[in-house]
Amino acid sequence: MILIISFLALVSSTLGFRHTHTHTHTHTHIYIYFSNFIVGGHNAGIINGNEATPWPWQVSIQTSRGEHFCGGSLISTNWVLTAAHCSVQTGYHYVVLGQYDRGSNELVQVKKIAKVITHPIYNTQTDYNDIALLKLSSAVEMTSRISPICLPSSLTNILPGTRCVTTGWGVTENDLNPRFLQQATLPIVSQAQCRRFWGKNTITDAMICAGASGASSCEGDSGGPLMCESSGVWYQVGIVSWGHKSCSTDRPVAYTRVSYFRKWIDEIIRVN
Repeated sequence: MILIISFLALVSSTLGFRHTHTHTHTHTHIYIYFSNFIVGGHNAGIINGNEATPWPWQVSIQTSRGEHFCGGSLISTNWVLTAAHCSVQTGYHYVVLGQYDRGSNELVQVKKIAKVITHPIYNTQTDYNDIALLKLSSAVEMTSRISPICLPSSLTNILPGTRCVTTGWGVTENDLNPRFLQQATLPIVSQAQCRRFWGKNTITDAMICAGASGASSCEGDSGGPLMCESSGVWYQVGIVSWGHKSCSTDRPVAYTRVSYFRKWIDEIIRVN
């Protein structure tokens, strides 16, 4: 179980902790977007993780040739949450739901994408506001293998040390293109600790950090969920965004903080 507390006045002091960019504010950082894997994980695509139990909200975003390039999560019958840096395009990319074994299409649903809505102030240079919503062309049929994940409220904060799970088909230590969904358990890292790794101007309040404990999201995992469980319910607290260029498992990964964007998510869905 996780401890969820009111955000209150913790915006600037929340504890927590990322493609290659050079930031001139304080330090030079080298990091990569995670579009393909989890290191230290295990089946379920994570480095030092393990094979996942089927997480019914996990989706694979694929090209028309069936090539996986980013993850995402189903949040309602028509909407998928992912990272802006995945650069999903209507007409070229598809959402695959209900898949655990990428070698099997049994009970899988494939959906065209009707709209891609990227956060209006997403910054490709700094990776700030790395979030996008995908409206599917038709409603998903919910099954035992396909169902949405809950989102935290805008007032939710996750305490450092809380152990959460991330999933994806990204690169692992042994496989650049894992067949089975991978998963890894990671502790939430405080903002203060994360800023010590990456620089105080690199980690914003719109990010949440996790890892530095033997496992890491990695290339190919981008857009997928970081999720925590409370009272038997799973909540998506983060979206895989960026991390160390070599997916080092002793460095924290930066995830887009979902609670920070909850009002934007709700508004986009309401008007679309």
